[in-house]
Amino acid sequence: MSVVENAWQTRWHPLSLFMLPWSWLFALIAAVRRLAYRRGWLTIHTSCVPVLVVGNVTVGGVGKTPLVLWLANRIRARGLTVGVVSRGYGRATQGLRIAHACSTADEIGDEPLLFAQAGFPVAVAERRADAVAALAGDVNLVIADDGLQHYAMQRAAEIVVVDGDRGFGNGRRLPAGPLREPLSRLHAAALVLVRNGVPQQVLACSGVSGHRFDVDAATLQSLDGLRSEPLARWSDRRVHAVAGIGYPERFFAALRDKGLDVIAHPFADHHRYRPEELQFGDGLPVLMTGKDAVKCRDFAQPDWWSVEIAIRMQPELEAALDALVQELAGQPAQSPVFDSENARG
Repeated sequence: MSVVENAWQTRWHPLSLFMLPWSWLFALIAAVRRLAYRRGWLTIHTSCVPVLVVGNVTVGGVGKTPLVLWLANRIRARGLTVGVVSRGYGRATQGLRIAHACSTADEIGDEPLLFAQAGFPVAVAERRADAVAALAGDVNLVIADDGLQHYAMQRAAEIVVVDGDRGFGNGRRLPAGPLREPLSRLHAAALVLVRNGVPQQVLACSGVSGHRFDVDAATLQSLDGLRSEPLARWSDRRVHAVAGIGYPERFFAALRDKGLDVIAHPFADHHRYRPEELQFGDGLPVLMTGKDAVKCRDFAQPDWWSVEIAIRMQPELEAALDALVQELAGQPAQSPVFDSENARG
């Protein structure tokens, strides 16, 4: 954990206290920006297709992308056409890009490429409303992977994801803490989901209730696509683990929980890998996240593996998600999130 991340987890850390004045300034700027959208001084771009935002109120990875992929598959299984939009972090291009069969991570970003390879219509753009417009005529519903604070994109509903390990840290706003928005923002969400944590404990300080979902490392898929193995068979094996995600330690801990002897190699989120960075010279297997694997397949070695995950949800959460999707799919128009008094914190 970096010095800053450690400070974000400790309320009285000297670095957090030092950054408090900037935190107040950040909060003021964010409040003025929200007010500008609420009053119509800044434009909210409408859409004829419902948009469901899956986002977070904290900085760093909380597990949104696996949840979006699970949700998109569930929606598709119910006969609806669902598209995914994103900013496309980490890509080398700018502007609007629509995924196609030959898309690469450099063109559309690593996370959007995961959705495209799963067969979903995908569009990326810095202004996410442009991406929504590009898909609107071809889908019943759009899921925005991230974008909770992208208020120019009108949305029909929001799902907020919270990391069960880190929660809201010290409860302070950036840069003194990890919060992008105040905890009162959670009241505007249709659902609040806690990844691998007890909602009553994690959300106690927020005044909202939530649901738990669990993400578990389950199987290994070779990057050449020819082999698949249960991760449980690799207990006690020594491996290199590579992670260029928002919270790499979560990935390493998941492998260690399965009994693997892990040599950890954390990289920055959305890192663009070079072949020489993954040449460790000892012949050990190399394991990586699915998000990393889509960027490494072109130069992958035979013993490189993508760790595929399984998501577990309680029946009541599945029912709540199904009901939300059913409601949105029958909703031709959207209402700005700012219509809710609870969203004005």
